Amino acid sequence: MIFKNILEEIDAIIERDPAARSRWEVVFSYPSFHAMRFHGLAYWLWQKDLRWLGRFVSQWGRFFTGIEIHPGAKVGDRFFADHGMGVVIGETAEVGNNVTLYHDVTLGGTSPAVNSRAQSGTKRHPTLEDDVIVGSGAQILGPITVGRGARVGANAVVVQDVPAGVTVVGIPARIVGEELAANASFVAYGTPCQDMPDPVQCQIDLLLKAVGSLQHQVAVLESKLAEQEERPTATVALHPKVVNDRN
Repeated sequence: MIFKNILEEIDAIIERDPAARSRWEVVFSYPSFHAMRFHGLAYWLWQKDLRWLGRFVSQWGRFFTGIEIHPGAKVGDRFFADHGMGVVIGETAEVGNNVTLYHDVTLGGTSPAVNSRAQSGTKRHPTLEDDVIVGSGAQILGPITVGRGARVGANAVVVQDVPAGVTVVGIPARIVGEELAANASFVAYGTPCQDMPDPVQCQIDLLLKAVGSLQHQVAVLESKLAEQEERPTATVALHPKVVNDRN
């Protein structure tokens, strides 16, 4: 069973990385594959309450691969950290199956550190559901959930839940596209290169359109006001008999 899962992980890496040419290349040259071997042992030790030893193993994994996975983190099958350098996965993070992370991704916590053993299980880090893709430099912070099949663009900062099957970019991250997860194809770095609108630019365009409409209305009102000012004032001539009666 373990050997089968390892083969599936290797094949998943080859499928997602066109630079991978063989299983042997993945086994000997890919830090993601090595990091998961270290994490498997560290996680087992952590579950056996051998916390110090688990942290020791995870730190050796970080030293050799540049990928830091806390021994308490839960990582699913066919995980791939492409390039991997600088990836950080916190203690209470949960990563689903077929998840892809690129370099410098952080799954971090935002609440203060808890030293009490009784409270150490407090959820502080994000949950990534199956088939999520996270681009390089993205920061996903806090006990939030990134839905199945969602894509997080490079350098995005995610601090709120992300619905399933959408693409988010920016700081803070905003939704720029939706796609059913079942029909979604793999997109490197989680960012489509074509037909991806900028949410900030969309808002600016709407504001410019509203300003243009207001300018038109003001021009119409000014035109009507000018016409009224140019129109001569009507005077009423009194009959001489009325004038004499008044006198």
